[in-house]
Amino acid sequence: MMRRALLSTILGVVVLLAPTAALAKGASEATITGPGLGDGIRLAGEGDPGGGQLMQLAQDAGFFPSIFVTTPNPMLSERPDGTLGRRYTVVYVMPGPNGGVDEIRQDVYPYATPSPVSYVEPGQPYFGTERTVGGWYVAGSMLKDDLVTIGLPATAPAAGDDPGREIPWGAFGVLALGAALAGLGLVVVRSRRRSDAAPA
Repeated sequence: MMRRALLSTILGVVVLLAPTAALAKGASEATITGPGLGDGIRLAGEGDPGGGQLMQLAQDAGFFPSIFVTTPNPMLSERPDGTLGRRYTVVYVMPGPNGGVDEIRQDVYPYATPSPVSYVEPGQPYFGTERTVGGWYVAGSMLKDDLVTIGLPATAPAAGDDPGREIPWGAFGVLALGAALAGLGLVVVRSRRRSDAAPA
């Protein structure tokens, strides 16, 4: 009887820990986008070749305390003092129940001073009913080192290097051509008016 009760207790603990273990595994992959990265950088998840980079980045960027409730909680509700600099976005793909996936967005500021920081919006859904803790996280210099190793520039790119704000040169060319034709048409009209107004 005692052995059966012990077995039931162990099974209960296993059932309770199963979702926690699944959550603790982390992201199955991630994509980093931002200034100077073109189409972005894809990182493999844990267990895949090169997956260690994503785990290290998640650790140094404060991904886990921003997602799960931790004690003590290092997350800040207010933006820390200092200059943020250029923003990059990491989109983590989180495996969910029944084979589904969720995406969690984290903004990282590797060139912020005095320290790199990250931000996760609270309440982002994952794993069915779970929600991100969210907030600001003050990281160490390792966050910038991780991102530079992955492919970010060692120094902050200039404002014109932001791919999210690139000038659409194709559309610009069409507009410029249209403006030129409109100007030519105006010159022709004025020329005709002058000819008509001239004495015979």
